[in-house]
Amino acid sequence: MGSKDSKDSGNRHAVRRLDARARRQVAQGTAEIVPDPDRPGAYTLLVEGTAQSHVDLADPSRLEFEYMRWLGFLIDLAAEPGRPVNVLHLGGGAWTLPRYVAHTRPGSRQRVVEIDEPLIEFVREHLPLPRNAGVRVRAGDAREVLTGLTDDSVDLIIVDVFSGARIPAHLTSAEFAAQAARVLRPGGLYTANLADGPGLHFARAQVATAATVFGETAIVAQPPVLRGRRFGNLVLVAGNGPLPLRVLARRTASDVFAARVLAGSDLEKFVAGAQPVADAGAERSPEPPTSLFNG
Repeated sequence: MGSKDSKDSGNRHAVRRLDARARRQVAQGTAEIVPDPDRPGAYTLLVEGTAQSHVDLADPSRLEFEYMRWLGFLIDLAAEPGRPVNVLHLGGGAWTLPRYVAHTRPGSRQRVVEIDEPLIEFVREHLPLPRNAGVRVRAGDAREVLTGLTDDSVDLIIVDVFSGARIPAHLTSAEFAAQAARVLRPGGLYTANLADGPGLHFARAQVATAATVFGETAIVAQPPVLRGRRFGNLVLVAGNGPLPLRVLARRTASDVFAARVLAGSDLEKFVAGAQPVADAGAERSPEPPTSLFNG
């Protein structure tokens, strides 16, 4: 669902070329890998017609979708520049952000959890990871895998899980957030890609839910989305230590997809009495409007 950046940073490496669409039936439906007509070595992964990932094999630091750019900023700010980190990716897609971490933070240890095993094999066949990338990809349910991890074992958690175009209910609750907080190391960051539209009831409840287990929370989105004028992505960031909000706000404000960072009193106004979500009442994120994909 992300928009794309049109800036060109140039090819840096010789890359494998896939000149035509690749298509396969996976657990979630029909998956396609489509070459980017504007950039040799770049591809978009679609599942049931919904864009899940954009990958630039020539330049893994290039992030096209707006929410991935914001998550890229948070990866940059998770530790000193270039320092290896331990990252847990819940949701795989075409492994865009794992490639970004491997490129910008060599030596990092990364785990990717994707429930759709045929999708993993499809991506592995057509868009393989570089050798020695330090990325382990496994099939499994995001929450089940998270629950099985040891305490204080991860520097950064990135949640980007969609079934079709909706976030599964069991990944939206306070119990899920508590598991993430348990697994994070002191000073670690929890991030999640959300999607919501007018009213922002889902996103507001997700902020309230994260606040039940994390000491600090913030949200990143473009102004029209924050004002409820259109359906779009929002990135939730949380942690039990200080968040890098000043630098994050500066980077997002000057980005090609200019966005705002809400925290403190601004975030309190955004939440405006929304209630945390528990497992018993958890629901999937809202269905995107058809016009989002047909327009």
